[in-house]
Amino acid sequence: MIHPTAIVSSKATIGARVSIGPFCCIGENVTIGDDCKLDSHVVIEGPTTIGHSNRFFPFCVIGVQPQDLKFHGEETFLTIGSNNQFREYVNVHRGTKGGGAHTRVGDNNFVMVAAHIAHDCIVGSHVIMANAATLAGHVTIEDHATIGAYSGIHQFCRVGRYGYVGGYTVITKDVLPYSKTVSDRNTQAYGVNAIGLERKGFTEEQIRNIKSAFRLLLQSKLNTSQAVEAIRQKASAPEVEVLLTFIETSTRGVTK
Repeated sequence: MIHPTAIVSSKATIGARVSIGPFCCIGENVTIGDDCKLDSHVVIEGPTTIGHSNRFFPFCVIGVQPQDLKFHGEETFLTIGSNNQFREYVNVHRGTKGGGAHTRVGDNNFVMVAAHIAHDCIVGSHVIMANAATLAGHVTIEDHATIGAYSGIHQFCRVGRYGYVGGYTVITKDVLPYSKTVSDRNTQAYGVNAIGLERKGFTEEQIRNIKSAFRLLLQSKLNTSQAVEAIRQKASAPEVEVLLTFIETSTRGVTK
């Protein structure tokens, strides 16, 4: 269903059972998969590829050029997976040549009102971004992470899988997997997001392993490198290895 007031480029590809509401604008080089719904006043520009069963609430702006002064109209891309919800006023930008030229969003994400996903970001699957959560360019959000309302993630930072960033938090270093990280006077990790992990199906043993690793990382007098070595000697569980690999591949340092 395409509303008579919608403008859809003849060079766009629209899947089966797609609903495009009043005053939507769909540009060329846009592909929208089956069963997507665009409520009203949604703008999508390309090159953008969107999977199936996504919902775009009013005034979403998707796939427009990046907010980067170095961008001069070169061809860059946005790819969005399936089963995502983008609430009112969400905007997602295409990539830049200097950042890989490609912004990517996975599956089953819930992006709330006025959230912003900037150029060259990589957002995994099952991610929640609350109202006005903001990702600067080149940010990576791993699977099952939660970004609280009005939080800002500095460019090139990463949020590890199952990480929880509290509301109004400013992130300038990587956020550890499984952690609760919140701004007070300073941005700190406050241990393991145990309740969140339990809800996601982690076993008691897995949570104990993660907590044990965090005690060495956050509460001992060891520096980060020493703590990583101590954790490796004490536990070699797969869920702990995720944490250690994340730390060892960080380029900005991690929030402790």
